[in-house]
Amino acid sequence: MAKKSSSGSKIGHYAFIAGVLLAFIVGLFPNAIGATNVQMGVIIVLVLLGLIVGFLNITGGETTQFLVATIALMGGGAALGGIKVIPLVGDLIYNVLLYIAVFVAPAALVVALKTIYSLAER
Repeated sequence: MAKKSSSGSKIGHYAFIAGVLLAFIVGLFPNAIGATNVQMGVIIVLVLLGLIVGFLNITGGETTQFLVATIALMGGGAALGGIKVIPLVGDLIYNVLLYIAVFVAPAALVVALKTIYSLAER
């Protein structure tokens, strides 16, 4: 992410930090959010934070790198389903990757749509 001084980018920066921290905390401590309605609330917060990041943080020059990183993260996360067999840490690693994917997917959608729109304008 490029460093910018506007207040919108600071909001996007804080949204990114909050999203990553929330994904790690919820992924590492899944029993803390055992109730289904709490899980749904966490997912909604992660999606909203991802949308904020997509709208405010990613500029035109960062689009390709961001989308490639997103594809690698989501593809790698999906491929790591077998990691759950590792005792003690397998489920935790999988959960963290799952929540990070929930956070990053909306940002990737926004960036991809912005890119398609800018290509269509040409």
